[in-house]
Amino acid sequence: MNLESFYEYCLTKKGVTEHFPFDEDTLVFKVGGKMFALSSLSQWEKGEPAVNLKCDPERAQELRSQYDDIKPGWHMSKIHWNTVAINKDIPDSLVKELIDHSYELVHKSLTKKIQEEILKK
Repeated sequence: MNLESFYEYCLTKKGVTEHFPFDEDTLVFKVGGKMFALSSLSQWEKGEPAVNLKCDPERAQELRSQYDDIKPGWHMSKIHWNTVAINKDIPDSLVKELIDHSYELVHKSLTKKIQEEILKK
């Protein structure tokens, strides 16, 4: 997976916006004003891409035990976030599945009103 395909995949989700709230390096994707994916652009340039994704706590633990390249979220809640190394031992299909999972968790946490507004877009 390259940066462009990661970027485009995240933007295919309904109601997604991109931001740089922390600095000029950390690309953040949000739905309903809440983060679901973060990634350092400089890490992509160095050939060491990774993305922070929200994850159900039980599943997060399972994934970390199955894959060496899925670790507790860097600079995030270690319970609810994973850092997923891209282009290592994790297939792109699983990365996309984890992006979907993160998006769905965040989307479900929004108020019904905001969820409905997003679905209308």
